[in-house]
Amino acid sequence: MTKPTDIVVRDVKPSTETIQYRTPMKFGGRVVTDVTLFNVEVTVETQNGQIGRGFGSMPMGNVWGWPSQQIDGSQTLKTMIEVAQRFSAAAGQLNEAAHPLQHARTLHPPLMDIGKQLEAEFLLPEAIPQLALLVAGSPIDAALHDAYGKALGLNSYNTLGKEFIAEDLASFLNEDFAGEYLDQYTTREPQPTMPLYHLVGALDPLDHDELEQPVGDGLPETLAQWIVADGLTHLKIKLNGDDLDWDVARVAKIDKVATAVQSQRGIDSWFYSLDFNEKCASVQYVLDFLAKLQEVSPSAMDRVQYIEQPTHRDLRKHPENKMHAAAKIKPVVIDESLIDLDTLFLSREQGYSGVALKACKGHSEALLMGAAAQKYKLFLCVQDLTCPGASFLHSASIAARLPTIAAIEGNGRQYCPLGNDGWRDRFPAMFNITDGTVGTGVLTGPGLGF
Repeated sequence: MTKPTDIVVRDVKPSTETIQYRTPMKFGGRVVTDVTLFNVEVTVETQNGQIGRGFGSMPMGNVWGWPSQQIDGSQTLKTMIEVAQRFSAAAGQLNEAAHPLQHARTLHPPLMDIGKQLEAEFLLPEAIPQLALLVAGSPIDAALHDAYGKALGLNSYNTLGKEFIAEDLASFLNEDFAGEYLDQYTTREPQPTMPLYHLVGALDPLDHDELEQPVGDGLPETLAQWIVADGLTHLKIKLNGDDLDWDVARVAKIDKVATAVQSQRGIDSWFYSLDFNEKCASVQYVLDFLAKLQEVSPSAMDRVQYIEQPTHRDLRKHPENKMHAAAKIKPVVIDESLIDLDTLFLSREQGYSGVALKACKGHSEALLMGAAAQKYKLFLCVQDLTCPGASFLHSASIAARLPTIAAIEGNGRQYCPLGNDGWRDRFPAMFNITDGTVGTGVLTGPGLGF
């Protein structure tokens, strides 16, 4: 069942770096001011002796992946970094030859075991969420795919067919995928360009009237300035989820500011996505919001492309939070709750009509859930985790290879542009935005494309 192209791991070198945010970001009721990246270099060897060195990088997004009410954020971050360190050591022991998808499956139980070990060692008052474990493990998964492609001298998205892996997708998903492979759900070339979703955080000034503390670093300071500087056409709006009047007024004002700027630019078509960060008590809040937004600003309502998971991430504990009524109005995508195929099916049962993929849950997982979303005809989008540098390129490469993705989210350039240093010079089309798009057509090199 093995292939000559299957790889064994020869070396794993992890490291971390912390980058201060340019401006604070508020989401889910919390304010974030920096990011810690977990980076890993992996060396692999194919069965026929070809060597490949891959790189993976991802923010340890503890505030998003583990929003604990019992454990301080410094402790959740420390724990996730320790998970990533131990997981790197586990990956270094992968001495059986396999495809990266198979390695990811093999490594999943050890990742869960590491979580259990640290819960006991650190005397944690709660279990480490599986989402946090997936985030901690994601750099290794990315590096394995990157190293595999580089060992073969091929782009990793072109190593997903039956000539490279001995098992079909039924082995990773279910019998609906018998005889199918990921090359059927990905493209052989990336999209040349893709629109960029720009984040409008709850603390971000929209115009000069809201600009209280200018950063003064030469980058845009207000939403109006960002739209002009980057030629933006897609805005992701962070909302409170527990203050209906504020949320409606916020979207209405964003639409007013955007309309004034876009009319000056001669642009008549742009889009919004809405992110309540799970703070809505029920779907009724979403329905009330949509009704009131339609009343206050019908133009803003028309521009809403989709809504991200608005209620609690634990779907099984909150079966009452069904999205059927909201999804009839706008696509509602599952985000934090999506950790495997079972949760995708559960979200469908509860009325979700779309899927948000994130590279931070693992490269293999993103590809598999992307295939499942296409198979079951769900709305599909790709989001990031304020990913700078390599982590943004990784996320964008996934979006550019899934045929139904309309746009890319990327807000690292807004909040931690220092993380793009070096990468910006190598891939200017991906980081220097002038017409609202990123130049994903450059992501064609061996490995993950960069």
